[in-house]
Order: sequence, then structure tokens, then C-alpha cells
Amino acid sequence: MQRRPIAVAAVVAVAGAAAVAFTLPSLAGTDEDARSTAATGTPGGLSPELLAAMKRDLGLDGEQAATRLARSEWAGGVSATLAAQTGEDFGGAWLASDGTTLKVAVTDAGAVSVVKAAGAVPVLVKRSEAELDAAKTKLDAAAADTDGLTGWYVDVTTNKVVVVAQPAAKSAALAAARSAGVSSDAVTVKVSKAQPKPLFDVRGADPYFINVDGGQARCSIGFSVTTGFVTAGHCGEEGTATTGFNNQAQGTVEFSVFPGDADMGFVAVNDDWTPRPVVNDFQGNELPVAGNTEAPVGAAVCRSGSTTGTFCGTILAKNQTVRYPEGAVTGLTRTDVCAEGGDSGGPWLSGDQAQGVTSGGSGDCTVGGETFFQPVNEILAAQNLTLVTSEGDGGGAAAPTTAPPAEEGGEASGCDALPVQRTGTINRTGQAQAQPNGGAYRARAGTHTACLDAPDGADFDLVLQRLNNRGAFRTVARATGDGAKTLSFTGRSGTYRYVVVASAGTGAYSLGFNVQ
Repeated sequence: MQRRPIAVAAVVAVAGAAAVAFTLPSLAGTDEDARSTAATGTPGGLSPELLAAMKRDLGLDGEQAATRLARSEWAGGVSATLAAQTGEDFGGAWLASDGTTLKVAVTDAGAVSVVKAAGAVPVLVKRSEAELDAAKTKLDAAAADTDGLTGWYVDVTTNKVVVVAQPAAKSAALAAARSAGVSSDAVTVKVSKAQPKPLFDVRGADPYFINVDGGQARCSIGFSVTTGFVTAGHCGEEGTATTGFNNQAQGTVEFSVFPGDADMGFVAVNDDWTPRPVVNDFQGNELPVAGNTEAPVGAAVCRSGSTTGTFCGTILAKNQTVRYPEGAVTGLTRTDVCAEGGDSGGPWLSGDQAQGVTSGGSGDCTVGGETFFQPVNEILAAQNLTLVTSEGDGGGAAAPTTAPPAEEGGEASGCDALPVQRTGTINRTGQAQAQPNGGAYRARAGTHTACLDAPDGADFDLVLQRLNNRGAFRTVARATGDGAKTLSFTGRSGTYRYVVVASAGTGAYSLGFNVQ
């Protein structure tokens, strides 16, 4: 059988580089670098084809697109670090309508200076993002079966939870909020005639086929991982065999969730298929996938699908619950990008960074519409998968669970005694790095133990964060003070990461951690 490259793409809420550094105090070089690369037609490695789509759909020229994407990548890192630094005062972050101004909401005026120092615009709000998430979770339980409601999500820009209702169901939306115990001043009702549905049965990026009720259905590959590809969960139940574009045996659906907590799936392929870090734009080009750094609300985003081609737009909200005919799905990202049947499972990119896979939506690409995608990082974390990238180091969400071998002739002690070991170097005060390896790790319910050994004369803080249903990391524990930092936290199963923050000084550090 001919070996066929798999064109795929996906999204991640965690950074994909091996040693991602989020620079807080300075933006030096960000816009200048974007403008200089724009002159070449491929800013930051962005393909000319994706630039053309952004020009058509967003009205941006090469320089503007490059600047916006550079700011988006910077904003994603800064937002994650500010969430760690401001803790429960964090109210969410988003790019303003100009696509370049990062706004960060906080509930405490004392956190304003921290936000300003990071180069962002502080916004004082009444409710923290944690409080908004809690209100939205109450709606997940109370409103899942309420007729006339098509979804609800946290809107950090208005500091409220938005409930989407059909025209005759506005009162039902307010009643659902009351029954869930959500304060009326924390809720906004958005009236819409749209009825979201899964975009099933036709291909998005490269097609693949599954057997359904004696027939054959078609979906799209999302992004390549080292052992196969990720896609939408509604594109096949676990154990279903798949065939490729050429009707040759391809693989098996090893993991599938739909409806419920997500719309995510993973297909393990056989040796005849080679996962590659590219996305098919159906114009004869391959768009590169360099990593999986999650873009914030307000960022530009593009998707590929064989039914409609490549279209671009803006991320409008995260952690939306969408009521499909098959049932409610939580944790989706809402966009103003159009899509049509057959685009399901296909990839979403912000520049060359994987963002997610198409779930469903409403409208079409003639009159317009809105589309939801499943964040790719959550899929990677759920199955300990590694994204295949053009950078060669991959992006993933798994930490090893076995201890490294002890050095010959010696015994491990202190931080070295913990089984998972990571090292890094921070070159400037105010920088932060995510661990393990710029990503995150999936853990069962248990106790997280960590120890950070910072260089002499430096003050490094250690923060533990958990990925919530909105696709954002929430700080659950921190260790500060002088000397080595130790941390212990008992929590439920989920996706976690450590953030090492250089409060003062620079140099190399070592981090040991474990979950029991």
C-alpha cells in the first residue's frame, strides 16, 4: 500500500515548546519582528495561503496579520502567567477588538500593578473567573434539559455568564438561572434562532471513513499525534475501524467522548500511515503545525475543511456548553467562523499553532454562522498524546510516572528524591516557565508533591495549576518564600502543570514532583 501523509491539525491549552518562557515585563521585538517578517510574505513562518484567508475574512494585510498573530502568541503566555500570579483575583483575559490590546480582569485593585507590569491593560471586575466558572457549572447541571436553550458560556469580557436561547425561550433561560442558584446580575440572555448541530458525515481536512448503521460516514482528520490523529468524538465510537481517503485500512478509534464533557476522539493508525505536522487547505498547499500554544479570546483563528475550504475569524468565548440534538457538550470554544456539514473533526490554527478540532455549529458559509471547536490540548491530556510538530519536539500533556535511574554510587535526597525530574533556565526576572516541558500532565485523584531548587541568590516561586472545563489553567496551590520551595496539594483527577516564576534573580533550577 502506498504510504500516504496524514494532513492534520489540533489545539492545545498548554504551550508546546520544550522550554517555553513567558516574558512579562517587556514586549521588545514582538511587533518589530512581526513587521519585518511580514515583508517576506511568511511572518513567523505563517503560510501565504493562511495570510490570504485572513485578508479575505478579517480584512488584514500581511503586516497587520503578522502583528496580530505575534501579539496573540505573546498574550497566551502572559495570560497564563498572570493567572498564576493573581490567583483567585484573576477574572479572565482577552484581546480587545483591535486584536493587539491584552485586557486582564482582576477583582482586587492590588493586582492592577502586576497586570500593568506585564504589558496588559487591567480591568477591575466584580466576579473572578473561578466564580463565573462555578456559575456556569451550576447551569450545566440545572439547564441541560431545558427546552429552547442552545448553550451557555462564560464571557470574561462582560464578567457574566451568557445563556443562548431561542426567541420564545428567554423567560425559560432566566428561570433556569434562578433554579441553578445563579444571581440574575451575573447572567445575560442572548436570543438566537440558530440551532447548533454536529458537522458530521463529510470530510473536513483529509477525509476518513467509519461504518455507521450498515453504511459509511465520512469525517476529517484533525491533527497528527505520534501514533495517529485526533478528531471529533462524534466521528466514531471506540473500537470502530477506520479507512482512509483511498478506502484502505487506516486504524481504529481508541478513544471517543460525545456528548457530555467533550467532543473528542483519537484514532490509532497502522504502519502504512505516517503522521505529519501539516494541514491540508484544499488549494494544493500544506499549512505547517509548529506547536499548540492556546490563543486567547479575541485572537484570530482559521480552520480547514474539505466542504468549504479555509475560513478565518475570531475566538469569541471558551468553555461553552452546546446543546446538540444528541445531547449537551461542555468545554467547547465558540467562534464566528463559518462551517458546513463535512467539516467535522477538521483542524483549527492560530498562525501555526494548533487550537482544536471542529465539533459543530449553525449557519453556513454563504450567509455566515458560528462554529464550535473542541480544544486540542484537552484531547492530548486525556490520552497522554504527543502532537507532531514541524519543530520536531512535539507538544503534549503527559509526565512520566516512573522514577529516573539513580546515579551510580549515590543516593537521591531532597528534591532529587521525587521520581519526576525537570530542569530549566530563566534568564530574566519576571519570566515564567511551564513544566513539564512547557506542557502539562494528566493525574488521577491524589496528592501532588513538588520541590523546587532555585539558584543561589535568586527567588523563584512555584505554582501548581489545574485545567478547568473552560480550557484555562486555574491556580490550586503555590509555594513562595526563601530557599527551596516545597508544595503538597490533594485534588481530584485532571490535567495539571507547574509554573516556575522568577520573582527575583535568574539562573538554572531543578523541579521534582510526583502524584500519589
